[in-house]
Amino acid sequence: MKEEIIQVRNLVKNFRVEDRNSSGLFSSVKQFFNPKFRDIVAVDDVTFNISRQEFVAFIGSNGAGKTTTLKCLSGLLHPNAGSIQVAGHSPWEMTHSYLRKISLLMGNRSQLWWELPAVETFLLNKEIYQIEDNTYRDTVEDMVDMLGIQKEILVPVRKLSLGERMKCELVASLIHTPEILFLDEPTIGLDVLAQQKVRDFLKEYNKKYKATIILTSHNMEDVQDLCKRSIVIEKGKIIYDGKISELKQKFVKEKYVKFVLSKNAMRDDLEKLGRVVEFDGITGILEVPKERSTFVTKAILSNYEVEDIDIEEVTLESVVKNIFDGKYKV
Repeated sequence: MKEEIIQVRNLVKNFRVEDRNSSGLFSSVKQFFNPKFRDIVAVDDVTFNISRQEFVAFIGSNGAGKTTTLKCLSGLLHPNAGSIQVAGHSPWEMTHSYLRKISLLMGNRSQLWWELPAVETFLLNKEIYQIEDNTYRDTVEDMVDMLGIQKEILVPVRKLSLGERMKCELVASLIHTPEILFLDEPTIGLDVLAQQKVRDFLKEYNKKYKATIILTSHNMEDVQDLCKRSIVIEKGKIIYDGKISELKQKFVKEKYVKFVLSKNAMRDDLEKLGRVVEFDGITGILEVPKERSTFVTKAILSNYEVEDIDIEEVTLESVVKNIFDGKYKV
């Protein structure tokens, strides 16, 4: 059994915000002299463990609490209640030994100097983390080779594409070879090729350095390609923690039968077989219970002249969207 490197128990994080329920000049003046506040619960009694070298997806809609949890784990936020142990440390104490073990990379934030080549940021981080010359040289060469950015690290950051900048951000964030990575939307805004390059690099880093990685992403390609386990959070609470392969089994009760007919058919007849998602008289999609998908397919083949027909599973992206939209009960 692998060592549990991250332990979270009954984590709670609230944010106090100004309560502005009314508008108008009088209300604004009253609020100024006698302000009222309310607490928003961002993370509500969250508990989980993560083992060494796991690659875990932390999935949630905007405002669900995933980024807040990540910031608590990295030490940027202090929780209101509960306990966190990351590699034997309490994150918010921000000890030097703890900071050497972790890295937080946020896809919409940059640590690179805009007017200077990325290699200058690498050198700065070398001094911050007190990395020996030989170790620094070997690490940079290794990561730069994996990402294929030998020339890009010598170019002023402002001249790089978004994908090239993200690759440089990865090297800057991992130059001290942390054993725990917190990644928040690392492929946001990148084209398909750049996304795949980043994912390939993260797989290799996870394997080579035996790193533990927590990933938050709205990109389900990231989740499916990189992670075997997912933690789904909604309204500050964990609603699923398990294998990604079993996420569909837990929530999905339907399949889709897609077909193309040779002749026009009546919509009313098709509605007897399942929920009509789309239908223009020839081409259609039916949503049916999983256990009836074969029966419905045979019924369409028996009663209509069919040019093409197929049964499709619900995609992981649709599953997650339906969970957050309230279509699937949790």
